[in-house]
Amino acid sequence: MTKGANVGLATLSEDTGSVIVSLGWSSATGDGDADVSVLLLNADGKARSDADFFFYNHPAAPDGSVQLLGKTPTANGNEDRISLDLTAMPADVQQVVVAASRYGDDRFGTLEDLRLTLADGSGENLLAFPITDAGVESAFIFGELYRRGEEWKFRAVGQGYETGLGGLATDYGIDVDDADEDVDDAHEAEEEGAAVVADVPAAPPPAFEHEPVPEVPVLPAGAAAPENVPETPLPVKRPRTAKKKVTLPKATRKSLAENDSWRPSRLFPASSLKSDHERETRATSILLSVMAEVPEFGRRLTAAFGAPAGRMETFTEVSLPHGETPKRPDGVIRVERAGRLWTALVETKTNGNPLKGEQVQDYMDIAARRGYEAVITVSNDVALEGSPLVDVKIDGRRKHKVALWHLSWAEVTQQAQMLIRHEGVGSAAHASLLEEFLHYLQHENSGCHGFQNMGPAWVPVRNGIDEETLCQGDQRAVQVVENWERLIRQVCLRLGGELGQKVLPVQRAKRGSDPQSRRAALADKLCDDGRLHAEIRIDGSVGILAITADLRTGKLRISLEIPRSEQGYPLSWTKRLVRQLAEAPADLHIETLVEGHGSGPRGTLERLRPEPGDLLPKDGGQITGFRLSLFKGMGSSRGSAESGFIRSVDAAVDRFHSTVVTQLERPAARRP
Repeated sequence: MTKGANVGLATLSEDTGSVIVSLGWSSATGDGDADVSVLLLNADGKARSDADFFFYNHPAAPDGSVQLLGKTPTANGNEDRISLDLTAMPADVQQVVVAASRYGDDRFGTLEDLRLTLADGSGENLLAFPITDAGVESAFIFGELYRRGEEWKFRAVGQGYETGLGGLATDYGIDVDDADEDVDDAHEAEEEGAAVVADVPAAPPPAFEHEPVPEVPVLPAGAAAPENVPETPLPVKRPRTAKKKVTLPKATRKSLAENDSWRPSRLFPASSLKSDHERETRATSILLSVMAEVPEFGRRLTAAFGAPAGRMETFTEVSLPHGETPKRPDGVIRVERAGRLWTALVETKTNGNPLKGEQVQDYMDIAARRGYEAVITVSNDVALEGSPLVDVKIDGRRKHKVALWHLSWAEVTQQAQMLIRHEGVGSAAHASLLEEFLHYLQHENSGCHGFQNMGPAWVPVRNGIDEETLCQGDQRAVQVVENWERLIRQVCLRLGGELGQKVLPVQRAKRGSDPQSRRAALADKLCDDGRLHAEIRIDGSVGILAITADLRTGKLRISLEIPRSEQGYPLSWTKRLVRQLAEAPADLHIETLVEGHGSGPRGTLERLRPEPGDLLPKDGGQITGFRLSLFKGMGSSRGSAESGFIRSVDAAVDRFHSTVVTQLERPAARRP
């Protein structure tokens, strides 16, 4: 579509009751990002109330009409997705504005490949709108959906704001609180010190801040109230666009057990499971029951698949006719809203068991014949763009479309963590249920631990690199690159769930490159230098985390480049850096980055603590920043055993983040 064009959704698809809007972008540096927002407007083009403004501090509507789904990596960057259930949209909402904003001093002109895509309930893309004229704007309206009688239409807008998310919201009648969160740090810290930690994580901090209420003097006993005292106004809620800081519960309730050998009883026990069939049956039943009992969790998992917002029921071991032999999918999800039914068949696998193409094909055929909307697979595998986990054939002659979706157990775990540890749910009972579910997923015997095998090509490729016999074009190297990408995706999911922050892999591929070509090029590079490399960006952290696995030396390197401060002098920069790293490991390597020379002086933190000046270039070269690195021996086996490669990567990333990244502050900007 071009700017200003519009189209009726009904002319594009019959399945537009629920749609997925995706806003995408890429960045040459890898650290460019933006956040989506949605505004619901009445016939006058204004929000009915501040609650009609959906953004990172207010991500979902209670009626399910709007759900911000979060970011997902793509071949060339990231996409931030929104689920809109148009059948649940209130009747007095005439317009839905879809926008995005950048935080701080960042501008949209520094992002590449800005685009909007809209997909129907089956996941089929219906339209695309590229934006090529972004400049100094810090907020951008990509498009809008609006009513024309009984029909919903889409208009490509492409309008920017230099005043950021607050300015955009204000134009539509939202009264925002744009104050930086740091202003309230002292007050929040004081409140935290006096707070009592509950057994269940508290609900998240409100997205809408209250205006202070004027103090009313306390009258002495028996005194008459003064006349003509103005009535105290009720507090006014205002959306706060400053990003919230996320904190985890700092304490747990003391156990009443006499010693550590006493095991607490569990709602979902896992220790007695003896076979993969038992694990799959138990995992399916628990997952589907928790989805039905905790509406926030069920909605979060199904909104991205085109399900409407409504009453959910789930079933297991349902027998469905299919030729001469009935088939039994592991589960069925049904959602009902206003007489409309949405149905998905569910197939689950645990441990390293792969999905079976023939089995999934049967379920796709059954769903198509019965008019069901989707088939959802759940396993420890991580789906990659351009590399499907199973190949299925779609009969193009059938009018009814069935969507095939995949969830990894790591994604399920992350969504549960985000709700109970960072965002909150509607009741303490639901939080407790999710806590038990999370405990089950993380139990060593559940079989739901996520991606856990680098594949059969791992050992031959590692040996080929060691013996220098691996050649470019070897498909085994491509398989290793794909599984490395799956592992990095899982690292991002795990860290994001634990921290309550967006954690995404950084893609530096050329614009328009397809995933297969990109992986083939990385595989050829692996054959040449014997290294696997990846980068991840943690929202709110300094710099980009680089992860390198050197298969020649058997070492992992986790590193981070930080820019120098714009204030002070070179010696003060090095002293400040060493002070910040007071609690960091002594074996941390620090390397000075010098303009025109790349790397400069380097040393371990243990050696540099008494002499930070040793980091200064001897020739007076211009310092541009510093690189911090930790090294660790690489696990050799392909599986997830303690001595395996996957565990070693997890341990190395965790150690670097907890002991190095958390201690770093952003460099001070130059004073005007």
